[in-house]
Amino acid sequence: MIVWLTAAAGLAVLLLPFLQRWFPYLLDDCVYIMRSIRLGIRLVTYKKVKPFYSLLDCFLYKAQKHPDKTFLIFEGREYSYGEIDRESNKVARVLQSEVGLKEGDTVALFLANEPNFMWTWLGLTKLGCPAALLNFNIRSKSLLHSFFCCGAKVIITCAELQDAVVEILPTLREEGVRVFLLSGSCSIQDIKPLEDEISQASDQPLPRALRANVHIRSTALYIYTSGTTGLSKAAIVTHERVWAASFLQALCGVTSEDIFYINLPLYHSAGFLIGMAGAIERGCIVLLRRKFSASQFWDDCRKYNVTVMQYIGETMRYLCNMPKKNNEKYHSVRIAIGNGIRTDIWTEFLNRFGDIQVRELYAATEGNIGFINYTSKIGAVGRVNIVHRFFFPYTLIKFDIEKEEPVRNSEGLCIEAAIDETGLLVGKVTNRSPFVGYAGNKQQTEKKRLRNVLKQGDFYFNTGDLLQFDQQGFVYFQDRVGDTFRWKGENVATSEVADILTMVQCVLEANVYGVKIEGHEGRIGMAAVVLKEGQDFDCSDTYNKVVNHLPSYARPQIIRIQPCLEMTGTFKMRKVRLVEEGFNPTHIQDPLYFLDREQNTYVPLTEEIHRAVISKEIKL
Repeated sequence: MIVWLTAAAGLAVLLLPFLQRWFPYLLDDCVYIMRSIRLGIRLVTYKKVKPFYSLLDCFLYKAQKHPDKTFLIFEGREYSYGEIDRESNKVARVLQSEVGLKEGDTVALFLANEPNFMWTWLGLTKLGCPAALLNFNIRSKSLLHSFFCCGAKVIITCAELQDAVVEILPTLREEGVRVFLLSGSCSIQDIKPLEDEISQASDQPLPRALRANVHIRSTALYIYTSGTTGLSKAAIVTHERVWAASFLQALCGVTSEDIFYINLPLYHSAGFLIGMAGAIERGCIVLLRRKFSASQFWDDCRKYNVTVMQYIGETMRYLCNMPKKNNEKYHSVRIAIGNGIRTDIWTEFLNRFGDIQVRELYAATEGNIGFINYTSKIGAVGRVNIVHRFFFPYTLIKFDIEKEEPVRNSEGLCIEAAIDETGLLVGKVTNRSPFVGYAGNKQQTEKKRLRNVLKQGDFYFNTGDLLQFDQQGFVYFQDRVGDTFRWKGENVATSEVADILTMVQCVLEANVYGVKIEGHEGRIGMAAVVLKEGQDFDCSDTYNKVVNHLPSYARPQIIRIQPCLEMTGTFKMRKVRLVEEGFNPTHIQDPLYFLDREQNTYVPLTEEIHRAVISKEIKL
């Protein structure tokens, strides 16, 4: 099959001048297919070769081949491949001797976007230890949940995040968890600093035997994703998935000569897998930043000659919202890789900042199917082609929005959606496209499995996303099903937010949902709450609870007070009408409150505040 596809793609290239008149995207298709085939052959080879060749081995090869080449630039300092390799050797030796780590031990990394994130992960990988990448925005209950669900007994953090760990330290002590700090000193009992030991450790290579049992289906990482219910889920990322994600840069045309700008958090799939892992696979330079800054973005690109940037939808909107400057098109950026950009922002971005190849993606950390828009078609998240579908079988099926379940025929099988019809995307689970699931959460793993889809006994991964295929083969994202919505580029699990709101003394019940606002990507968080009998809404207590227990993107911006919550026949909270009604105080009789960041409390949502939000006078 691969030989036939290669020959067909080659013939198409020869006939290209004659065919492109009738098939305008043929060249893009051919280039993508050829790249896909080459990368597919590589992945098959990695599955068979012994000993297993991992992304770590790829890094070690590059560090040996060109040790003095810059790999990482951070806050003006350059770190070479060789330097990071040696530093990771020192970290690995300390983790082996002082911490007692051995192959298979899971370690939670609670670190900021810094170079030590990179060499600590490499050090763990050299020992054969999976790393759980904890979101550095979460606190208290959410942090504890994320830590324990991956089965770790060790957490490594940095001085910047020490206070968040101290907050949960009593629970960690009770469970026998050891805490280590990448710093020179610490006065807190049961937190051991490692900086001195690391600085004195040997930087000589470690034997491969330490990770002798690691193979392509072994767990490499745990990356957290918000579910439709409950707290974050630890998606199991195998070494095979690491390789597959790292190939995305190659599919988008990135080369070893590029400089890749990462300002997304490294605990994310985008920042770590597509960004950092992809840079290792390509052998290119990474410009790493602690966090995204719209005001300094293009100055950074010009200063460091950035050629490839990452984005999420909000990133592009923030850049487009910055005051216009005369030098906006004076930069070296040629490729932008990411997801979630709106069509209008996409167009404005190109008009303002030049002819940049925007490579919009669709994927999920735990999923077995994804798309890349490798053309210049604005608005699409991908394109259907025969090679992609051969290696990763998928389909769109009809979906009942109200019942939140697939539509099935008289035989109990799902019905495929027609061209130009919105449907639920499902990916067939095969040996080439597996679905591993979530650590310590069999229930959520099973909820993602959809059986008897096109024939009795088949097995698909349920993405939970509604997409549409058009007549030209382009793929368009439509919406999410279930309770999760996106805001500020993050998934927000509504039940987690509701759990925090019910901690407020005056709140009896809470129904959390997302509401669209014109000009903003994703949905703003809103909650309908029922107060306890005889109590008034406590603005201050509510504000303190959401700020202390939720990251900024998950905090409900608007609270709606209702006498009771509307339920379905199966006692599920109804949200459709609430979403449709929005938060206009002119049309809603219920009291509404707005999270005022300047006053550090919730305030009554007036018509004036509503107008200011809609007109973007108030930044969300």
